[in-house]
Amino acid sequence: MITVHHLNNSRSLRILWLLEELGLPYEIKFYQRDPQTMLAPKSLKAIHPLGKSPVITDGEVTVAETGAIIEYLMDRYADGRLLPEKNTPDWLKYKYFLHYAEGTLMPPLVMKLVFNRIETAPMPFFIKPIAKKISQRTKSLFIQPNIDTNLDFLESELNKTLWFAGNELTAADIQMSFPLEAASARGGATSGRYPKIQALLDRIHARPAYQRALERGGEFKLG
Repeated sequence: MITVHHLNNSRSLRILWLLEELGLPYEIKFYQRDPQTMLAPKSLKAIHPLGKSPVITDGEVTVAETGAIIEYLMDRYADGRLLPEKNTPDWLKYKYFLHYAEGTLMPPLVMKLVFNRIETAPMPFFIKPIAKKISQRTKSLFIQPNIDTNLDFLESELNKTLWFAGNELTAADIQMSFPLEAASARGGATSGRYPKIQALLDRIHARPAYQRALERGGEFKLG
């Protein structure tokens, strides 16, 4: 039996969604973030030394990192589902977006989250205006333009096909869902400038398997 070590409001929702799309049986072990630090609890380190989610256990096998988990599940259980035909242009796009999600798109979104928190973090009153100004300039001059460049690219890709690797849902779209949710929450992805991205998120949210993942995994909300 596959066990998903699931942290609230985290990347592990993608694994629940993938398992639901594949119709695989699984169980969930729940972990809650520290309400002050928003970090994962130390108990996750008993499953994997880095103490992060998602992690799955499948018998004697332990797999961490969302992309690695997705590839493991697809190689072992998918039987061709949620995959483009190999050695095609869609297959190359599938591989690209499977890695692009965390390698390129997530870093500036994480940076924006960190700098947003700097602006509201407790600090001596005489430092706070300086820290806030540095944070705001960093976001406006570097972080947000980087995010905008990526969103422009994704919008153009979705002008070509319904999903990121063709006109059918693939596991690459599942991998892309978390950074798109993050971009929606704090990157301007649903500001009206990117109707194709908004439409993609609407399609994701409407999928019965995604809704079942939410029902089993609990509330999902990114700030």
